[in-house]
Amino acid sequence: MKCPHCLNAVHYEPRQILIGKDDEGHWAIESGICPACKRAVLVLLSGEASYGWDGSGPQTFSEIHKVATRRLIRPRGTQRRCPPEVPLELAGDFHEAALVIEDSPTASAALSRRCLQHLLRMAAQVKSGNLADEIQQVLDSKTLPPHVAENLDSIRNVGNFAAHPMKDKATDRILPVEPNEAEWNLDVLEGLFDFYFTQPARSATKRALLDQKLANAGKPPMKTP
Repeated sequence: MKCPHCLNAVHYEPRQILIGKDDEGHWAIESGICPACKRAVLVLLSGEASYGWDGSGPQTFSEIHKVATRRLIRPRGTQRRCPPEVPLELAGDFHEAALVIEDSPTASAALSRRCLQHLLRMAAQVKSGNLADEIQQVLDSKTLPPHVAENLDSIRNVGNFAAHPMKDKATDRILPVEPNEAEWNLDVLEGLFDFYFTQPARSATKRALLDQKLANAGKPPMKTP
């Protein structure tokens, strides 16, 4: 698993502590310590509890084996991180959309749609309009890699803009969301961030290093297109 604190891929065996039972099922806290950063990770679980018996005394709680809901409660936040190359005005909306997604997918989707529209106007320089039209402008430009373009186009399908036309007009409105729409919006944004900001920054860094090597060798820098 990936630690939500340090984002390192780690392995540890969490344990569960039963809290109680209500009309929605059994509730337990799953806890573990990240072996990399040594910080506690706490998850609230609900579902169906299983019990064990060692042959003496009462049965003891074993685990929630049919998990209905799972919510990270420490750290309070998100495992998604915005790349440092992304402008702050975009990173702010992205981070907030990721932060509230478990509590309010509808609010998260509104924030991510606003972030997407701002991104398309800033990086792709589309003409201002509704979000669906702006997405189409980018697709028509043929500037995106095929997989990124397909993911961007799917925003309209996952969000079902035809059924909810206000989604392509007022991107900051709190409107109904389709299942997994909020998560998918963030996935697509991450792909666009990589294309528009991260990859160009990495390429520029590599070119600068090569130019320095060429300069040290008394040769002219690389030609730029």
